[in-house]
Amino acid sequence: MNPQNPVGEHLLLIRGTHWNHGMSPAELQRVMTDFYAWVDGLAQRGVHLGAQPLVEEGKLVSGAKGASVTDGAFAESKEAIAGYFRLAVASIDEAVAIAQACPILAHGAQIEVRPVADLCRPMAEVAEREKEAR
Repeated sequence: MNPQNPVGEHLLLIRGTHWNHGMSPAELQRVMTDFYAWVDGLAQRGVHLGAQPLVEEGKLVSGAKGASVTDGAFAESKEAIAGYFRLAVASIDEAVAIAQACPILAHGAQIEVRPVADLCRPMAEVAEREKEAR
């Protein structure tokens, strides 16, 4: 059982950095116009808390004290995270419905929907153990 509690926010992680390859300039313009209309609709509904695109290159830090720093293979990956949206919606079903309306899905992008938690899992497990010990 996961002891984390959702906080009434969800992230939409946009996966796929090359979904637009092969599009004509006119088709790309149409899709991006539709995409920004979708974003504007989120703002008008009052659920849009923030969004940012991400640069395709990055670093992967791992190991004790971050001993290993490698170039991420993000740009080449079909599953690279291209950006995110933070939404003020209480249920994952509502967040999924919003994601399903995103116009770039029809062109190969994917959207991972994740609830935002009150605590990271390790701290939530510590808090759960402390509560059980009382």
